[in-house]
Amino acid sequence: MNIHYPPDAGTLAVGITLNGEPLQFDVAPWTTLLDLLRNELALPGTKKGCDHGQCGACTVLIGGQRINACLQLAVMQDGKGIVTIEGLAGDEGLHPLQRAFIEHDAFQCGYCTPGQICSGVALIAEGHAGSRDEIRELMSGNICRCGAYPNIVAAIEDVMRRSDRSYQEAAE
Repeated sequence: MNIHYPPDAGTLAVGITLNGEPLQFDVAPWTTLLDLLRNELALPGTKKGCDHGQCGACTVLIGGQRINACLQLAVMQDGKGIVTIEGLAGDEGLHPLQRAFIEHDAFQCGYCTPGQICSGVALIAEGHAGSRDEIRELMSGNICRCGAYPNIVAAIEDVMRRSDRSYQEAAE
């Protein structure tokens, strides 16, 4: 899908590293990162939920931090590294949290899953969660309308236990 801009609108050059690949493009100054990802770069994994930063369906990682793409202008990302759900899997296969979501059946309709996984990856990297309650609190910006929360928490907890002995000790 191409976005057609008014002839006098003007665009700005932006360079980002997206899922490990450097990209250069021109973008209208009012284009959100979410619209750029979905409409211009054909990456449908990042979802448009509320378009107000309240549901977390559009969560991506910018510089390793979880960010709502619907609240970010694309032009403000110049020079930054962005990872979407499409960029989490590596040469060895799925990211450990993607595998854990499958193992724990942590999705139902799947609409929120990309944002939940991106947020969970950042949560694990942040290292602030030491209990199920803290995982729930730190994931509270991501809404699952189907109610798969217990399985989402279990998937995140599983990855944390596998990767960090201190979490297992704190949780017991």
